[in-house]
Amino acid sequence: MGILGQTALFPEQATTTASRVDSLFFFLVTACGSVGLLVAVLLIFFCIRYRRRPGDPVNPPLTHSSEALEWFWTITPFFVFIVMFVWGAVVYVDAYRAPDEATRIYAVGKQWMWKFQHPEGQREINTLHVPLGRPVQILFTSEDVIHSFFVPEFRVHMDVLPNRYTSVWFQATRPGTYHLFCSQYCGTNHAGMIGTAVVMEPAQFENWLSLHAEGSLALEGRKTFLKYRCVSCHSATENARAPVLEGLYRRQVHLTTGQTVIADDAYIRESILAPGAKLVAGWENIMPTFRGQISEEEIFALIAYFRSLQRGETPARVEDYPPPTATPQINPTSAKTATP
Repeated sequence: MGILGQTALFPEQATTTASRVDSLFFFLVTACGSVGLLVAVLLIFFCIRYRRRPGDPVNPPLTHSSEALEWFWTITPFFVFIVMFVWGAVVYVDAYRAPDEATRIYAVGKQWMWKFQHPEGQREINTLHVPLGRPVQILFTSEDVIHSFFVPEFRVHMDVLPNRYTSVWFQATRPGTYHLFCSQYCGTNHAGMIGTAVVMEPAQFENWLSLHAEGSLALEGRKTFLKYRCVSCHSATENARAPVLEGLYRRQVHLTTGQTVIADDAYIRESILAPGAKLVAGWENIMPTFRGQISEEEIFALIAYFRSLQRGETPARVEDYPPPTATPQINPTSAKTATP
C-alpha cells in the first residue's frame, strides 16, 4: 500500500471538541465552496449569454438595476457571516474555557522538548498521559521562544508564549497513543520537538499515577515556599510584613491604585517576578524580584501550593514549619469560594 493509501483525509476524532470543530469546518468549506462555485458558474453564464454578437451596437443602452436584487445579495451574505461568527465564537469559547472540575496539568515548552507536571507529582518529558472521559486542562508557558502545542486528533492547538500563561482543555473519548507536535517554528531542531499523548482507561491511568508518584505538586510548592523563605514575610501573623496567602487563589485583591484584580495564575506569577507591578493595598513594596532565580516549574509548584493553602496553615517562622508528612490535597472549589 502506498503512502496515499495509508493517509487518512482527516485525523480521527479523539475528543469531545473534535466533532464540533469538524462540523464548523465542514460548514465553512461548504458555504464558501458553494458561493465560489455559484460565482464561477454565473460568471461563465453571463460571459456567454451577454457576449457582443455581430451587428450589436458598440455602446448598448444602459439597463435598469433591481433594488430588490441589490438588497438580497447584501443582506443574505450578512446573515451567513453572522452564523459563521456566532458558531465559531461558541466553539472557541467552549474549547478554551475549561470546566471547573477539569484536572490541571502544567506544561513548559523549551527548545526542544515538552515538560509536563501532574498535580499528583508525576513529571514527563515529551509524553503526556491523560485519563479517558475526564476533562483535562493544560496550563502552558515557555522558557525561551514561542512554541505551539498541537495534537491533530484532539483538534487542540495553543501557542505557548514566554513570560505569560496560555491554556487549553479537552476531554478524550478514545484510548490510544496520538502524535504531539510543536507547530510553531522555534529553532534549528524544531522538527524534533515532538511527543505522544497517551489516553488511558481511568483505572489504568490511576494505576499509572500510583506507580510514578513523586509527591504532589502542592507539596513541592510548599518546599519551594520554604526554600526561598517566603514565610519570613508572608507569615500570616500580626507581625507579617506581606499579605496573607491563605485562601488567596481566585480571590479578589485590592491594589494601591484602587483597582481590583483576581488572584489567578498569571497574577501570582507576576507577583513573584515583578512584585511592584500590582501592589496590594495597605502593604509596602519590600519584596525583591525572583526573576532569574526561580524556574517556571517552581512557579507552577507555588501556584499549586497556593491553590491548596487554607486559613491557619501558614507557620509563623521557618523553623516552626513541620516536616512534610502528607501530601496536601488541592481543593480549587474551596479556594474559589474563600472570602477575601
